[in-house]
Amino acid sequence: MNKSLFLLAALGLASCHRAVSTKSGSLTAGTSTPVAVATPAGVKAANTSFQYLNGRGKIHFKHKDTDQSANFTLRMRRDSAIWLSGSLLGIEGVRALLTPDSVRVVNRLQKTYFAGDYAYLSQLLNVPVSYQQMQAILLGDYQPAPKGALPVVKKEGDNEVITYPQAPLILEQLLSGSTGRLQQLKVSETAAQRSLTVGYADFQKPTGTDLPFAFTTSVLGQQGGTESTSATLNYQKIEVGSGHLDFPFSIPKGYARQAKVKK
Repeated sequence: MNKSLFLLAALGLASCHRAVSTKSGSLTAGTSTPVAVATPAGVKAANTSFQYLNGRGKIHFKHKDTDQSANFTLRMRRDSAIWLSGSLLGIEGVRALLTPDSVRVVNRLQKTYFAGDYAYLSQLLNVPVSYQQMQAILLGDYQPAPKGALPVVKKEGDNEVITYPQAPLILEQLLSGSTGRLQQLKVSETAAQRSLTVGYADFQKPTGTDLPFAFTTSVLGQQGGTESTSATLNYQKIEVGSGHLDFPFSIPKGYARQAKVKK
């Protein structure tokens, strides 16, 4: 089981300098209304606003000679933690924990672990990424242009395409004209000839919110114009709201530390 299987889930996750809730408890339903986001004139984006997310489903992953499916569980606390666990036949193979300044991954099948920063995910995804970007990708949220960037807006049917530079990247986002939800995100680095495309489909309203959420997320990484990695997440259940979730993570004794990403 390749550890990038679960990190791409986004597909889309050392110690943390920010506090991460590890208290026991259950997710409690709460109201979650769309958040208006600063966008170019005439463009409306609706982002998530809930504090916690708890989801599970299946993921299909392809990378070189690897073609694999597995079950996954995703837990999130907004702006604090992203926790992923992947299993085959009921046996956990990979667990990952992302915080705003660290990435930790345990591969139980290979008895290895990684603890470091976002250079690790940037290598896996072939484009530079941060915690906030990973959070937005997994939630299907629109990412506003940074200060000083000049977005270009084009109509595509009833939808809008917003493109802007975020050095050294170019971000292109397709927004639904009716719901304001993100339909597709493409992150490109022209100089390095690499890109990451994330598509969102099968929109439903999870328990705890009136905002449509993509129950299917597809991820495609390209290098030199050809596909290098792809993954599809299909959620079977998602709960959002306020409350508490566990983010358990530990490195078993005797596991070997992995220093570099194996392509």
